[in-house]
Amino acid sequence: MHRPGGGGTPTELRILAISGHDVPPLVGSGHSWHVTTTRLSDRLTAELRTRHYSPRTEEAYLHWFFRFVRFHGLRHPRDLGAAEVVAFLSHLAVQERCAAATQNQALAALLFLYRRVLGVDLPWLDGLVRAPEREHLPVVFDRSEVARVLACLDGVPRLVASLLYGAGLRLLEALHLRIKDVDFARSSLTVRAGKGDKDRQTLLPPSVRPALRSHCTTVDRQHREDLARGAGWVELPHALSRKLPSAGREWCWQWLFPATRTYWHEETQQRRRHHFHESAVSRAVHDAVLRARLDKRGSCHTFRHSFATHLLEDGYDLRTIQKLLGHADVRTTMIYTHVLDRGPGGVRSPLERLERLDSPAVPQSESLGGKGKASGVDGGRGDLAKGKGADDLGVGGGGEQAGEQAGEGDHKPGLRQFE
Repeated sequence: MHRPGGGGTPTELRILAISGHDVPPLVGSGHSWHVTTTRLSDRLTAELRTRHYSPRTEEAYLHWFFRFVRFHGLRHPRDLGAAEVVAFLSHLAVQERCAAATQNQALAALLFLYRRVLGVDLPWLDGLVRAPEREHLPVVFDRSEVARVLACLDGVPRLVASLLYGAGLRLLEALHLRIKDVDFARSSLTVRAGKGDKDRQTLLPPSVRPALRSHCTTVDRQHREDLARGAGWVELPHALSRKLPSAGREWCWQWLFPATRTYWHEETQQRRRHHFHESAVSRAVHDAVLRARLDKRGSCHTFRHSFATHLLEDGYDLRTIQKLLGHADVRTTMIYTHVLDRGPGGVRSPLERLERLDSPAVPQSESLGGKGKASGVDGGRGDLAKGKGADDLGVGGGGEQAGEQAGEGDHKPGLRQFE
């Protein structure tokens, strides 16, 4: 294959252009070249950045673009249409058995490519085999399991995990915190440019404040040492470095969880420090779950699920939890109502009643609810609202524990709307 000026067949040039080489099309006769276009991947990147898509979305869309091109033998997407898109997406669902969310992400990437970059509006994709959608219940730690996992962590991963559980943060939201985002006086954290490029405020747990203050002192000392060596720079969001040229060295803009090493940024000629890498925290949490010998699979995001579930158990309403989590739709928050221990865990199996009836050691009055068959229906009315009669109605655990469980409605009104 030849570069411009050395010839080359149209097929060779098409393969070069799609596979990542900047090869302009041949114009006119002979071997005269004119630079008239850029790579399609560069155009896709430019469109994504113009619309302020996140770096993760940009990475995912480029991934699906290259997979789509390789699937069809390096043919240019302009020469492909709806039939080829359907074939690729159906291959993901049938041969690769991918999840529905994966197929939807690939579909969104290809629709963006054709509509925004190539200017082609694909017709309705008839014949598309959809991956089956399933409703997955999140894995949730109980309080003792959270304590066991945190006890197996130390250093920065322990502090980050404490914020994931204590404030309901996503992993990258915690690692993207800067010094100015922590308000010790108001016990609040400000999440900047979270999911959906939205800002929000959440709580700073009082139990974390002493350790976080000590950590900030250590980070301040490290930053002063970096400044003395001519470093101390951090990346600033968007074009803020042009508006505030020296802000990248100021204390308030430093990462709350900085990396252990610095790096040289060639474009700005600055010695910078990145934030603590997410893979280090994920690996530490994974190892801690194994050392704690839990009987469930857990990750960093499990702390966020546990935060929401435990707030629901404590009686906080869905709207408050939705705001703390940063969900755009309350239906996303409602998934945590399905994992409350007042669901299957709060119902007594009818098999237990049969076993009590067959046991000669249990008095008949107790097996029928304490007051005979009638009391099991009539005697429970009114008393249940006062925290009594849960055992009579057969919805509690039994004894004092059942009375406490049924009586929790007195001081947890936020649970009544979805119980």
